[in-house]
Amino acid sequence: MPEAILGISAYYHDSAAAIIVDGEIIAAAHEERFTRKKHDYSFPINAAKYVLEETGIEYGDLLAIAFYDKPLIKFERLLETYHAFAPKGLRSFLSAIPVWIKEKLFMKKMLREELRKLGKGNIQILFPEHHLSHAASAFYPSPFEEAAILTIDGVGEWATSTICYGKSNQIEIKKELDFPHSIGLLYSAFTYYTGFKVNSGEYKLMGLAPYGNPDSDQLREYKEKILSELVDIREDGSILLNMKYFNFATGLKMSNDKKWTELFGIPPRTEESKLTQDYMNMALAIQQITEDVVIKLAKTAKELTGSKNLVMAGGVALNSVANGKLLASGIFDDIWIQPAAGDAGGALGAAYAGWYIWKGKERKVNSSPDSMKGAYLGPEFGDNDIKKVIRKYNAKYQYFEDFDELTKVVAKHIDEGKVIGWFQGRMEYGPRALGNRSILGDARSPEMQKKMNLKIKYREGFRPFAPTVLEEDIQEYFVLDKPSPYMLLVIPVKEDRCNPTPEGYNNLELYDRLYHVRSDVPAITHIDFSARIQSVKKETNPRYWKVINEFKKLTGYGVIVNTSFNVRGEPIVCTPDDGFRCFMRTEMDYLVLGNYLFDKTQQQELAHDSNWKEEFKLD
Repeated sequence: MPEAILGISAYYHDSAAAIIVDGEIIAAAHEERFTRKKHDYSFPINAAKYVLEETGIEYGDLLAIAFYDKPLIKFERLLETYHAFAPKGLRSFLSAIPVWIKEKLFMKKMLREELRKLGKGNIQILFPEHHLSHAASAFYPSPFEEAAILTIDGVGEWATSTICYGKSNQIEIKKELDFPHSIGLLYSAFTYYTGFKVNSGEYKLMGLAPYGNPDSDQLREYKEKILSELVDIREDGSILLNMKYFNFATGLKMSNDKKWTELFGIPPRTEESKLTQDYMNMALAIQQITEDVVIKLAKTAKELTGSKNLVMAGGVALNSVANGKLLASGIFDDIWIQPAAGDAGGALGAAYAGWYIWKGKERKVNSSPDSMKGAYLGPEFGDNDIKKVIRKYNAKYQYFEDFDELTKVVAKHIDEGKVIGWFQGRMEYGPRALGNRSILGDARSPEMQKKMNLKIKYREGFRPFAPTVLEEDIQEYFVLDKPSPYMLLVIPVKEDRCNPTPEGYNNLELYDRLYHVRSDVPAITHIDFSARIQSVKKETNPRYWKVINEFKKLTGYGVIVNTSFNVRGEPIVCTPDDGFRCFMRTEMDYLVLGNYLFDKTQQQELAHDSNWKEEFKLD
């Protein structure tokens, strides 16, 4: 009988479930994709039901269930922190402790109650530590027999960063940095102060950073103030935060706003207010400091382990700009980053920890390219599911018996400047759409970034877009000589593809810089002439590869724009119905569901004559 371990992450943010059968990842998914609540932190009942269904294994036949952290140690940290900072934090204490006493302190009981919804059986529950779950998610599916392991996030139980060494089926902790001293929480404090939401807006802060003026006196002043007042950074990458400037340990906000305002001379930015150069420079300052810490930690990991390989996980491992700098540093010969590096990936890591550490199973390394299956681990939908959507909305469509013919049509539409909703195969695991739940556009178009941000995604105009490039064409466009399948590396665009900058470029207003045509692929070239790259391999995703290859045959360019199939504030689409509704509510031109092509103009004509005009907010 197959042996399976179900991994669960829940109750903080980005709940997820993952399942391993006989050492192989079979399925993994975020709860938010099913409930349509972004960053859903509730017990992942829908995701758990899905992954069990995908394996065909009954709940009662599971070997174990692995939860991604140790709640009792986290509670210990909470109590010790409140005690250390007393009498500060009374309001936060009165808010947090009743919830812990009522629910989280009895996590095993609460989990048992939720797990009963999956079936009968008194299955053993394992509780690996939070950073062990991250480390396991990074090392075990990697293509390396042995590697240094670097995990960096806000905080787990006590640890905020760990350096481990993985070899065969074992993971050894070498060094650990504990709460409250956390580069992840420092970055989140700046996320809050620049007007974005903590635990979800960090990637916006990273996207804003390139708009900072690297030549400005203000940038230098901000960095000096951060390093002299907020954080002491040691040579080994460990840090010491000056807690008088922070409220996250015992308060309800990240920073002490009064002290920060006195220090930096600007108040915390309110969400949706105008972005001034002050906040852009602040974003660049903390981004550069974070990159420095990551590099220092990587050097320490190299010294402690002697490995030529590095694997990474934890929320900070999603900082693709820092990852690109780390790769360019040459500290390690090769780097592999877990595509679901945040807390959702903890579900997979917990299951892996159960399989290899608890059960002591032998590890078989999949070196070509890894064991993540391209991160295509979510639900898949067939023609019958698409036909239900067609019937539900009386939608008009064109069906292609020959998928190759469909790719030619789609490539032509992209060449014409159209925006395509692209829905194929299994949904991605992790925060990035990698070609199965994606919105596609022409990377050569100077208008595409503006169009996608304002008319498709309905989000801030400064936000950059990523390219998908044929793996065999990477070096045609980017300063990179290896694959980047998970969109986790920001790398310079090749200089011979870039255009000269106007005089005083860094002093121009945000949108004057943004809409300067920087290269022959301007829609994916960041303001600092870099790009967050996803490469696609024919063997890993043949359908996505084919449409880009057809575009290349038509235009000579083996690269297109790829952004996640969703609008601001919503999770990436999961079902064909989610995809169709998102398509109709935006200014996307075409939708592809499997082998079905939908034309927006035709849908609007039908919609105006139907009873769902109001549902899709059509004029």
